[in-house]
Amino acid sequence: MTGAILAVGGIFRVGWMDVDRTRPLRRRILSYYDNAMQDPRDAKGIFPRRLRAAREMRELSQLDLARRAKLQQAAVSHYESGARRPSLRNLRRLSEALEVTTDFLVGRSDDPAQPPTTDDPLFRDFGRLTIADRELARQLVAQLARRSESRPT
Repeated sequence: MTGAILAVGGIFRVGWMDVDRTRPLRRRILSYYDNAMQDPRDAKGIFPRRLRAAREMRELSQLDLARRAKLQQAAVSHYESGARRPSLRNLRRLSEALEVTTDFLVGRSDDPAQPPTTDDPLFRDFGRLTIADRELARQLVAQLARRSESRPT
């Protein structure tokens, strides 16, 4: 059946390749997402392990993470157990709440840190800090900046 074309509701099957004329970009994104997220019933999949590791690295409970991500605690529990997988929107919420990249959570990168905004060594280890330590570091940097502004140049 190679080369045969079958049309069903705007989706064309050409040999082994599906072509969706109505939403090609969405189809590619969902395909990437499905491949990266692995099997949702596989509790040993990479996403559940990475989610839990990132949460523990930030010293957050499931409830704390759920509140920061504006999700239900049961949803976080299901994601960590591998019983369910998050939507793309919830994946983004989780990554923002944990201050890690979505690529880290789905296994495309081994570096959990958000991309640095500068090459300054001051920020090199920021990604490995807990949430509480990050806030303390932000306060310290803000205080140092205020002190610098008050000094005559």
